[in-house]
Amino acid sequence: MHDAIDDFILVTEVDRGPAFAGALFERKYKAVLPDFGHHVVAFWKRGDGAFVPASYVHFTDCGDIHLAGGACTDGEVLRAMPEAQRAAVEAYGALMLATLRYGFERWGPGRDAIFTCCGDARALETTPKVGFEQTGVDYLLVRWMRELPARRRAELVAKAKSFMPF
Repeated sequence: MHDAIDDFILVTEVDRGPAFAGALFERKYKAVLPDFGHHVVAFWKRGDGAFVPASYVHFTDCGDIHLAGGACTDGEVLRAMPEAQRAAVEAYGALMLATLRYGFERWGPGRDAIFTCCGDARALETTPKVGFEQTGVDYLLVRWMRELPARRRAELVAKAKSFMPF
C-alpha cells in the first residue's frame, strides 16, 4: 500500500459489506448499501487496537469489466485520527485511493477495464491519481487495465454506461 499509512490502515475485502460500511454508505448516498459484489473497506486501527471502518468502495464483476461505485470516506474517523496520521493520509492522497488500488490489484489483471461513476468535485480531483480518465460520457470514468483497440474501448464504455448509475 504505502509505508506512511500501513501502520494504521488495513484495506481488505469483507464478506458482509453492509455490516461494516452500511451506515457510512447511507450517510453519504442516502441509500442502502448493496448486499452483493465485492466490498472493500479501509479500516483505521485506533490507538486502543480496535479497527474502525474509515473508507469504502463497492466492486461489481461484469465479466470483462468491473464497476467501482459507492466510494465514501468517514470524515469523523479522519478527524479522530492523531495529527500525524491525518498528515500521512493527506500525503497518501485519500483513503479512497487505497480502496481503489486494492480492487485494481485484486480484480484488474483479469479485466479489460474498471469503471466508476463520479460527480463529486473532490473525487474528480483524486481519481486521476489512480489512472481514471474521462470516457466522454458524463460522470463515467475508466481505468484501462490493458491496451485495447478504440472499437473495443467504445464497446466497453457503452456496456458500463448501461449500468449507470452504479
